[in-house]
Amino acid sequence: MSKAGIRFRITDIFLLFMTILPLAAGIILKILFVPASDGIKITGAHIFFKIALPLGGLPITEAQVNSWLVMAEVLFFCLFMTHGIRAKVYTKRQVLAEWAVEKVEGLVTENMGEYFRGFAPFIASILVLSALSSLMSLAGLFPPTSDLNIVAGWAILVFFLITFYKMKCGPLNYIKSFGEPVPFLAPLNIISEVATPISMAFRHYGNILSGTVISVLLASALGGLTSLLLGWLPGQLGEFPFLRVGLPAVLSIYFDVFSGCLQAFIFAMLTMLYIGGAFDYEKYLERRKQKQARSS
Repeated sequence: MSKAGIRFRITDIFLLFMTILPLAAGIILKILFVPASDGIKITGAHIFFKIALPLGGLPITEAQVNSWLVMAEVLFFCLFMTHGIRAKVYTKRQVLAEWAVEKVEGLVTENMGEYFRGFAPFIASILVLSALSSLMSLAGLFPPTSDLNIVAGWAILVFFLITFYKMKCGPLNYIKSFGEPVPFLAPLNIISEVATPISMAFRHYGNILSGTVISVLLASALGGLTSLLLGWLPGQLGEFPFLRVGLPAVLSIYFDVFSGCLQAFIFAMLTMLYIGGAFDYEKYLERRKQKQARSS
């Protein structure tokens, strides 16, 4: 193998190692700094420390740290997938990467229109970040999506984008939209506007948190049921939680895997529909023509 080939392989191995490293770092941080709990104990994200600020302390929590770990994983995995891409030289990795890009671009174009084709990286980021954040529970880590602060931050960002694209048709048009279809519905339209990020955040957060709570409760119940049914067995056999072997993993397929990925897809779809629906392309073109006519 040539020196260039060896360097290529070493870079690949390094990128894969850096993709796995954040997950390993999260597990080590949890073992070292998050106190173990006895029995059923459902709490929020563990606070590692607080940064003193003039208006109060800024807590650095497990949810924030795990979010950054997920972003690091995604970054290095993307670098791995794009490493060595060449025009007209197709490898399995490049075909897979191009397929993913084409699928996301097709999804964005179908739901938002050709004007928003450049939104594909943003939508892909939401999908991957949300799904991987929820799947962190499979490694025993706190899923960032079960912290309302994390998901609310995403929803507020989407709300700003919705407002921005509504304003592209003109501030006056944006204000008039609250009085449609009839002016006396303006208070309800304003409430609906504010409720959009709230509903997005609570829908995502509630589904992920409820799955985590149900999984913990079922695992505890299976342990108690084992003691009730098989506690008569001698020695260590009577204390071993037989019913907790395998069954929680089967339930986790739905609560952690299916539900987590489904909520990521729903959040991304709502993002596309809200932003795409907020932008009136015809009015935008009409406003541009009026500006050009005035300037000329």
